[in-house]
Amino acid sequence: MTDKVLVIEDEPALQETLAYNLTRQGYEVITVGDGKEGIAATRREQPDLLILDLMLPGVDGIEVCRVLRQEMNMPILMLTAKADEIDKIVGLEVGADDYMTKPFSMRELMARVKAMLRRERLIREELAALDVSPSRQQVAFGNLVIDEARHEVRRDNAPLAMKPKEYELLLFLARQRGIVVSRDLILERVWGWDFDGGSRTVDVHIRWLREKIEDDPGNPVRIVTVRGIGYRFEG
Repeated sequence: MTDKVLVIEDEPALQETLAYNLTRQGYEVITVGDGKEGIAATRREQPDLLILDLMLPGVDGIEVCRVLRQEMNMPILMLTAKADEIDKIVGLEVGADDYMTKPFSMRELMARVKAMLRRERLIREELAALDVSPSRQQVAFGNLVIDEARHEVRRDNAPLAMKPKEYELLLFLARQRGIVVSRDLILERVWGWDFDGGSRTVDVHIRWLREKIEDDPGNPVRIVTVRGIGYRFEG
């Protein structure tokens, strides 16, 4: 089945270039030029991946990402003319999976699209292959339950609202319970080898996770910082 990519980009020349190159790679491509139309098109078309410009007329890319991330989990690659780290953090905070700064290499963008779709496909295959036995699909750490079959985390039996990368990060740490993992390894396993957001991304996501799963986020006991190395999940 052909993967469907939706491009939300208001620069006609770049929109056309993206559509041309994505089509050559064998993807089904849909393009729109503003945020409001992009939200509607994403809901209607249910793409496998979204390429989203940060600076859009009307509804900007940050708000588009925020709205859509609450409804669906497809990978989102955000584009921007801004190079500041704070812009990357804000984009990732609302649910973008990767980030590229203009001008960028079209070859690199195609490589990232391919890698993101491949990771998404592997995740779907892993979930589909899960044993349906309740004992195999849930892992409990006290009042915290990670339900892999449902792609859900519950605390005191109440589901926690988690962005896709928060869930993936928690699942990765939980699978390495008791083992110290470096920020670089976390970036590679959760965000992928081609992600260039930097280790600050890991720290931000760890902070968000602690706010959701720790009794006292300021004094964490479940996700412990190991200075100079990274983090250890204690459960």
